[in-house]
Amino acid sequence: MIAGDISLSSSTFSFHGDARLSASSTRLMGTPLAFQSALPSQSAKLMRRLVVYSKRISGLEEAIRIRRERELRTSTTSKRRPPLRRGRVSPGLPVPDHIPRPPYVGTKLLPDIAEEHQIHDAEGLARLRAACELAARVVDYGGTLVRPSVTTNEIDKAVHQMIIDAGAYPSPLGYGGFPKSVCTSVNECMCHGIPDSRQLQDGDIINIDVTVYLNGYHGDTSKTFVCGNVSPAMKRLIKVTEECMYKGIDACQDGALFRKIGKKISDHAERFGFNVVDRFVGHGIGTVFHSEPLIYHHRNDKGGRMVEGQTFTIEPILTFGTTDCITWEDNWTTLTADGSPAAQFEHTILITRTGAEILTKYEEVIESAEEKL
Repeated sequence: MIAGDISLSSSTFSFHGDARLSASSTRLMGTPLAFQSALPSQSAKLMRRLVVYSKRISGLEEAIRIRRERELRTSTTSKRRPPLRRGRVSPGLPVPDHIPRPPYVGTKLLPDIAEEHQIHDAEGLARLRAACELAARVVDYGGTLVRPSVTTNEIDKAVHQMIIDAGAYPSPLGYGGFPKSVCTSVNECMCHGIPDSRQLQDGDIINIDVTVYLNGYHGDTSKTFVCGNVSPAMKRLIKVTEECMYKGIDACQDGALFRKIGKKISDHAERFGFNVVDRFVGHGIGTVFHSEPLIYHHRNDKGGRMVEGQTFTIEPILTFGTTDCITWEDNWTTLTADGSPAAQFEHTILITRTGAEILTKYEEVIESAEEKL
């Protein structure tokens, strides 16, 4: 017999002298329990197993909590770095007249989200692939420029030049009045940071978000880069955010529910103690910059299924702390409300019958020694 009360950490199970479970407490971690008629010896064995299991779960939670607190204490970027301040924003850069513009250029009105899902014929898909490959090359080039003392305005200028040299238009420039050719979001900036005169500091992280308009199609991608010596906690945030993006992509294929993307991302983020921002979403993309379907990165119950041939972005944002945000007076730059760091990754993908193809990528061409001779 078991003397006294034994309660598990969840306070759901309480055992008394006859080792009976209440009717409302018949499942532990998804496993059914039906032991009200158990003999005393069986009850004792059961209790030993349950107590050991409870200690294991409690120990795991405690280890995660301790690691999390240690990371936050040692994260100089989140604890000691001064809040992000806006620098001087210079005028947008010119685009040669021969380069085609998206239809929204020339008006400061923010375009509506198009209701049509974008599915492309063979020619359209070829053009979209070219735009996405260019965007992928540009964002990687922008990442090579990240180092202490470089300004985000200098990154914007270099990225702008690479885009127009390729005969493309930088999609953010003039979108709803956005004044620059790329988004640069530093530290606690969730997204839509406007390049300015602020110099990057050792230990910063920066997301560079590139979209190009080439031959009538938009290609959209972003990555978070480190500047100098970044704390282990910040590196973990970046790593898990990228992993979350790929978890979301892995959930995609013809006929799959859109909400599976948010579940996969949330499950992975929460496993490491991070939070998924729910305000900003992925979107359909192609000839139109932003269209349906809207892609929710957090756990949700939205309806709808993916269709072969669809193209859209997956672009989760993770934070150390709150997912609440504040937006500067420029109506673009959005920061975490508590000043905790944020990271983001983004790919444009194509839904196929059996999965998803990442379009914002490219293959390096490495010449052999014989080819160079």
